[in-house]
Amino acid sequence: MRWFWVDRFTEFVGSSHAVGHKGVALSDDFMHDHWGAYPTMPHSLMAEGMAQTGGLLVSELYYFKELVVLAKFSKLAFHGITRGGDSLTYRADIDNIRDVGASVTVTGHCGDELRAEGEIFFARLQTRDVENVDPKLPKRLFDPSDLAEWLHIVGIFEVGTRKDGTRMRAADYGLPSDLAC
Repeated sequence: MRWFWVDRFTEFVGSSHAVGHKGVALSDDFMHDHWGAYPTMPHSLMAEGMAQTGGLLVSELYYFKELVVLAKFSKLAFHGITRGGDSLTYRADIDNIRDVGASVTVTGHCGDELRAEGEIFFARLQTRDVENVDPKLPKRLFDPSDLAEWLHIVGIFEVGTRKDGTRMRAADYGLPSDLAC
């Protein structure tokens, strides 16, 4: 099973913000494992959806080539519950970019109702082209073909632009662009 917590992006502006969407269905197995007779989406999975939205936004800062990992939620709050049939809209905004990583503010809405909000710091780990890097670190977190497929499936290259308004293209990031998704 793949754990994708964003189904589609409708906005993705590099170095700025991203908006992604997740449709919640009663057919999702996790819905019935949480509260049994009252199926809801676990808050931890909403946090994961916000983290995936923000993580891809931060990874784009480094052309999807560097190791970027969630380091911490410095703030995280949930408001209400999410049930089958709901559609979540996640938004991530870049707050601060530093040499060691970047922080984002994230929200999760169902319509106009705020369901979750937080602040996340994503650490930028050293890559192999840096002196004194730990040789145990992988060169990349994702195989470039797998990453390109994921980014195509969720529509990042359909809607993505850089802050200057130019379109994001897979080839600009050294990723395969010949995928038919």
